[in-house]
Amino acid sequence: MSTQSPAPPPAHGSEAPSAWVRRWSHLVPAHGTVLDVACGLGRHMRWFAQHGHPVVGVDRSPQAIEAVAPLGQALLVDIEGGPWPLAGRRFEGVVVTNYLWRPLLPVIAASVAPGGVLLYETFAAGNETVGKPARPDFLLRPGELLQACQGLRVVAYEDGFLEAPARFVQRIAAVREGPAGEPPARHRL
Repeated sequence: MSTQSPAPPPAHGSEAPSAWVRRWSHLVPAHGTVLDVACGLGRHMRWFAQHGHPVVGVDRSPQAIEAVAPLGQALLVDIEGGPWPLAGRRFEGVVVTNYLWRPLLPVIAASVAPGGVLLYETFAAGNETVGKPARPDFLLRPGELLQACQGLRVVAYEDGFLEAPARFVQRIAAVREGPAGEPPARHRL
């Protein structure tokens, strides 16, 4: 009989990149700058940097920022308690996973450059029945992510239950069309 303890779960942000982000990452224009909001230890920053994208990460954890600093621009900021540190900047890719601060939803959507993409995946209502987070403050309401993406063209959207680990999520891939008169971008599915 083995007395080994089970392996501890990976540290937040050190897991493999989200399957959703990997699936839709091809929508980010080649060599476009990608912003990772609440980047943690940089799993998505690493993914995009390895695919030739300059990356910017924002997090309030000094350990997270120290971990991602070699990858690109790393900003130590409390985005819930202070002003948005990237006011006026737009990015060809904006990634948010497992994070929700409702006052930032319009800012996040506005941070997508023309021709750029928003890849967002986080917990949704129903998750309180299977684990954490369980507080309504941290769970998207039905259709809330779609509403937050008004002005963007939705390429893919899901709202439902996923297994392994059990969780309820909403996730979206949405693009901002280019300037008027420009032919629509061709986004390979």
